[in-house]
Amino acid sequence: MAMIRHSFDEDVNQVLFEGNSYVKKVILNRPQKLNCLNHHMVSEMTKKLKAYEIDPGVKVVVLKGNGKAFCAGGDVVELYICTVAGHWSYAASSYKKNLFLDYVVATYGKPVVALIHGIVMGSGAGLSMHAAFKIVTENTAFAMPETSIGHFVDVGASYFLSRLPGFLGEYLGLTGTKIRGPDMVACGLATHFVLSKDLHLLESALDEVTSSDTSKISKVIRIYEHKPDVKQDGVYSRLEIINKCFSRKTAEEILSSLESEAGNRAEKWVLEAIKSMKAASPISLKISLKSIREGRTQSLDQCLARDYNICCHIMRRTVSIDYFEVIEINNTETLRINGI
Repeated sequence: MAMIRHSFDEDVNQVLFEGNSYVKKVILNRPQKLNCLNHHMVSEMTKKLKAYEIDPGVKVVVLKGNGKAFCAGGDVVELYICTVAGHWSYAASSYKKNLFLDYVVATYGKPVVALIHGIVMGSGAGLSMHAAFKIVTENTAFAMPETSIGHFVDVGASYFLSRLPGFLGEYLGLTGTKIRGPDMVACGLATHFVLSKDLHLLESALDEVTSSDTSKISKVIRIYEHKPDVKQDGVYSRLEIINKCFSRKTAEEILSSLESEAGNRAEKWVLEAIKSMKAASPISLKISLKSIREGRTQSLDQCLARDYNICCHIMRRTVSIDYFEVIEINNTETLRINGI
């Protein structure tokens, strides 16, 4: 099987497992790749989380990332190489394990606290947005940019985006717009806001937790919680126009509505939304919109099952080849090194 060429040593310590008897820490440790998840990392995390769940001594699990990102997504090149080598079923199996990890976090029998600093996108969002406690800072930057690479909003995003106020989920999913920590708290993507300078203090305080009682954990977090500075021109100030445009039935109608709005008022974010949608894969926009709309009335496991089915079609190239073309264009040197 043609796989990414790397030594076993490169897999070592890509995820660190630390902590004490009561509190376990799962630390993404691939900072040079912005902690992008690969098959090895997903497998290791799933194995450890399942072990912690049945250990009566473990009360809380903390998720965090080393470096300037929590997690910038999945390793798309890894999946691409497997697929073009003719092993799409292996890539699909790896993707399924990623979705299962998200499900494990979402249904975990003990509180999971995600310390989300820096960049959180794609699979990083899938890992953290399903945690019981989602802590963000002023440096947190969230986005679901999948439509720009010929993919679709996945990893359960159709579940958590569809539950945001109004049609904000459609806006974020179709345009890949980046939002910061304060807006994440305001719209419900995050549960708490902590200043980045206090994050290590919160982490140290969480180390002292000896109970799975969520009220006690909340009390600890509230000590370091800070009122988020939601900007007047933030995403919430756009909600009226977002609802007007992104409530349309199709991606084409949404784009047309945005263009009409731009004619009335040339606000920067409207123009950027138009630019993003025009640059995105048309089929990705359609798939993402339908997924988010269906996700409104579905359970998380139903959303994840749909994600898997759609991804299998993409990997088999029965829906579109946009994903493969974008990866080839943007990762030429990496693919050359791996003999693709």
